[in-house]
Amino acid sequence: MIIKPSLLGVEPGLFGLEKGRSNRDFSKQESLGKNKFNNAFPVSLSCYMASKCLKPVYLILDANARIKHEKIDVSSIFGLNPFSSELFFAFETDFTPYRTVVTGKMPRMDLVTLNKSTGTACLHSLEVKLTALPDNSTYKLAENKYGCEIVVRPTTLVYLALGIAYKFKHSPEILLNYLDPSSVRRVSSWWDEKNIRGYILDLVSDIYRLLMSVLGLQGPFVLQPVWKTIGRTAKLHENCLDVFVWSDFAFTRLFFNAARDALIKKQEIDRYARSVIWLSRMLLDFALEGRIPHADIMKALSYNAQTDKAFALNGANTNQYMACAELTSPRIKKNEIRNIVLGGGQNFLSPERRLDAALLSNPELFN
Repeated sequence: MIIKPSLLGVEPGLFGLEKGRSNRDFSKQESLGKNKFNNAFPVSLSCYMASKCLKPVYLILDANARIKHEKIDVSSIFGLNPFSSELFFAFETDFTPYRTVVTGKMPRMDLVTLNKSTGTACLHSLEVKLTALPDNSTYKLAENKYGCEIVVRPTTLVYLALGIAYKFKHSPEILLNYLDPSSVRRVSSWWDEKNIRGYILDLVSDIYRLLMSVLGLQGPFVLQPVWKTIGRTAKLHENCLDVFVWSDFAFTRLFFNAARDALIKKQEIDRYARSVIWLSRMLLDFALEGRIPHADIMKALSYNAQTDKAFALNGANTNQYMACAELTSPRIKKNEIRNIVLGGGQNFLSPERRLDAALLSNPELFN
C-alpha cells in the first residue's frame, strides 16, 4: 500500500513524516527543536524531492579512488519507497544489526529506517548533515566555487567502521589480507605519536586497496542537504535546496586526503590523521577479534586532543568533491519550503538568536 502525503497540512508537520511514520510527532513543538529539526528536515526534503521525481546527487568512490557523481533514488537511500506505509523513520537510535560487532554501548545514529512489516527490521542507517551554502571560506568567491563546511563527530567514524566491518562479518580474513601483514600490524605502539606518524600514509593506502576490491558494496552513508543563502546573509537564495548523499567509501576521501596533505606539510598528527588511525584500528580489531571496542580505541588514541569532534572541512575543501550544477543552482526553490514545512510548523522552530546574524541580514539599518 502506497501513501502519498498531502501538500496541505491541516496541523503542523513535515512532508512525508506524518504521525505513525516516525518515533517523533512533528505536530508537537518539542519535535521541532534545533537539533531535532536539523535531522528531520533533510528527510522531509528528500521525500519531497521524490514526489517531484528528483533524484539526489550521489557521491561514490570510483575505480581510480576518486569521487564520482551519480544520481540515486530516494527509495535506495531509505531502503523502501519513501511513501510506503511500511517505512518507519527512527531518529537518534542505534542500528541494531551492528550490536553483534560492538564491544560496549552502541552509539546512536541520526536516522535509522525500519520496515514495519518485518518486525521493525532495520533497513539503513544514515548520518544527517544539514549544511549552509556558502560558508565563511567561500562566500566571497564565484557561486560555482561555493562550498559547505562539514563537521564530523566521532560517532560518524564509529558507524563508518561498523558499516565496513559488517560487510565482512562472514569473511574477516579478507580484511586481514589487506591489513595484515601490512603496515597496520607492523605498528609497535599505536599511542606513540612519533611511532604511528610514519605509518599513517601506509594505513591510507591499505584501506584504499581494501575498498577498491569491493567497490560494489559501497552504500548510502551520509545524507547532506544544502541550503543556499545570498552570500553569508540569512536571506535564502531563490534556488535554495538540494540533497547530496555520500557513500561510505566516498566519505573516506574527506579525511584521508586531508590527512595526507597535512602530513606532507606539517609531519604531525592532526584530527584528520587521527581519524585515519581510529578507522584503521577499529577495522583491525574487528578482523582479529570479531568486535570493535570503539570507546576504548578513541580514548586510548586521542593524542592529547579533544575527542568531541573527529574533524571538520570547510567549503573551500569540500567544493572540490561536491562541485556540480546542483551545488551551484539547487533544484528546490525557496517558495517550495511551504510544501515541506506544513501547517504553520515554522512557528515551532527555535533558532539561535545571534546579533551579528541579525545585523548582517538587515543592511538597511546602516543606510
